[in-house]
Amino acid sequence: MSATVVLRDPDSCPVARATSATGESVETVSRSSPSSPETPVVEEFSIESEGECEPPESADVGVELSTVSANEHGEVYRFTRDLDGPCACEVVETEGTPVSSIRAEEGALYLTVRATDVEALSDIVGALREQFEAVELQQLLRTGERESTDLAVVDRSRLTDRQREVLETAHEMGYFEYPKRANAGDVAEAIGISRSTFSEHLGAAQTKLLDAILEA
Repeated sequence: MSATVVLRDPDSCPVARATSATGESVETVSRSSPSSPETPVVEEFSIESEGECEPPESADVGVELSTVSANEHGEVYRFTRDLDGPCACEVVETEGTPVSSIRAEEGALYLTVRATDVEALSDIVGALREQFEAVELQQLLRTGERESTDLAVVDRSRLTDRQREVLETAHEMGYFEYPKRANAGDVAEAIGISRSTFSEHLGAAQTKLLDAILEA
């Protein structure tokens, strides 16, 4: 299965920070493979812009940048960093899965990975959440001999904060499993709301999600 994992505002990632500084997106990232822990990692990324773009400053991205090449389509920048620094791509790779593609936009880092199963994907997301805040699984596509392209991407901003909390808590407690590990009263008590309020928020959230899926 192929999945896109999003890290919102990862301060330790110079590539993501460069998109915040310039307002442009990064579609191509290359990384070296150090031969030893003492060898620094070398990374390059390209910023393509249709018009003039102010180059990112080293102070804005947290590392010393150098320009590798430049043309009418954009510029390629290079930087080095220590291997022991926090890197989302390396966190994924320590779980035994390569990163298929890397891009950044508006300060967020988008990683595409191909996991063998749901459990492996869950381990990847869990490992990322141990080191980074605001890690989201944005897109999931099952692949195989009969690959389906009937994919619906749901905008979770449709949900209110309370509706999202209700859904997440219910899922974590096993409310949607069969047999259920928790009933409506258990989840409502964990959140600190009445059972009727829980049912109201859950119903509204499910309706919004189903509307988004069926519309797609």
